[in-house]
Amino acid sequence: MSDPVPITVYTRENCHLCDDAVDTLTRIAESEGVDIEIEEVDVDDDPELREKYGERVPYVLVDGSPKFKYRVDPAKARSVLSRQ
Repeated sequence: MSDPVPITVYTRENCHLCDDAVDTLTRIAESEGVDIEIEEVDVDDDPELREKYGERVPYVLVDGSPKFKYRVDPAKARSVLSRQ
């Protein structure tokens, strides 16, 4: 069995788009049979991250590479995760 695909979601409290991103990634991973490990990072907990990302959340990295900003497109997520 391979290691889970690391996913980092830069988020903030009360961000419905962030919740949607995590839900979409989880659902697609399950349907594709891909094991993922999601780390949610609240940008408001770190002044540098808050300055870097501001309101541009969710910002999603898959295996260290930027893949999504604001919304996770299910078709693109399926393509990205199926290649892992």
